[in-house]
Amino acid sequence: MPQLTDQGAIDEHERERSGTWMTPAEYGASRAAVWTAAVVLVTDTRGRILVQSVDYRADRLLPGGAVDAGEAPSAAAARELREELGVDGRYPRGLAVDWIPADTPGFPPEMRFPGEILHVYDGGTWTLDRIEAVRLPAQEITGIHFAEPADLAALMDPGDARRALSALRARINGSGTALLEDGRPTAPTALDRLGVLRTRRVPQHGAWHPGPVPEPLPVRDTKSWLFAPDGRVLLLVSRATGAAHLPPPAAGPTDGAAPLGYRHTDQGAHTRSAARLTGLPPAADPECARLLATPEQVRELSDWGRAGHEELTAVHTARSRLGLPTPTRTPPTELPEGGARW
Repeated sequence: MPQLTDQGAIDEHERERSGTWMTPAEYGASRAAVWTAAVVLVTDTRGRILVQSVDYRADRLLPGGAVDAGEAPSAAAARELREELGVDGRYPRGLAVDWIPADTPGFPPEMRFPGEILHVYDGGTWTLDRIEAVRLPAQEITGIHFAEPADLAALMDPGDARRALSALRARINGSGTALLEDGRPTAPTALDRLGVLRTRRVPQHGAWHPGPVPEPLPVRDTKSWLFAPDGRVLLLVSRATGAAHLPPPAAGPTDGAAPLGYRHTDQGAHTRSAARLTGLPPAADPECARLLATPEQVRELSDWGRAGHEELTAVHTARSRLGLPTPTRTPPTELPEGGARW
């Protein structure tokens, strides 16, 4: 920080000093001025994001707004949700802090937009009861709905959509608050680099049934929970679309394979097995990235409906049966194309 000197003690000799020395008034005038805002990212049990319609613009917004003078950003987030949705709560966990440049399009010149620091807080996952408790004010907020993450680009301003997706990926990563510049992470993770959630997830809302598929029921597809020694599982991500899905059982050499269960839909059975990976061969498909993720992260990147927690319970039972540890949530790790051995 430049050296500051009391204005009254300045004489002509000191005014001629070179370097970074300046008066408090000069230093204060040299500092950049920006706006500050706080928004809250809320999802429902299917992983869709709460967005609201407002009466002063056409695109959708995350709930939140400007931080008042002297107000802490987390307090502003709680106040805004109380005013906009009639919901009381505290949101201490930050997902992202975004720097929005002064030349961002869309601000009228007379507004003299100086740039903004915007805090994104984690509002958690809301159940149907909490959603039904929302009460909108008489003006400003005209409605809310839960949007598929991939649909945000069509519903929101481009910068707002980038920020919301980056914050959602930061929540799934579980590694702390992401630093963004105009909605883009300064230190992108594998989920960011691969653009995960930029395309719609394939819904699989059928009921979960443990065990093997009954003989008459046609099998639509077969996927497997393949465990690494640390308890994480193999996840495939398309480099072209960012779509994430479980691998087939033959994705690598395994031990202890067993049927886990299946989902029954109108199209047939979507079966799941579980096994311990003993290694991973070189990648056969360069268009598909291979990641290790926790079972919870796999679920959060999928649209499995209400039965998702039942499948997750079965997965952890299988992990325990295989003698593997409960994995710690860390950002999903992309595996080398040359394969891996354990």
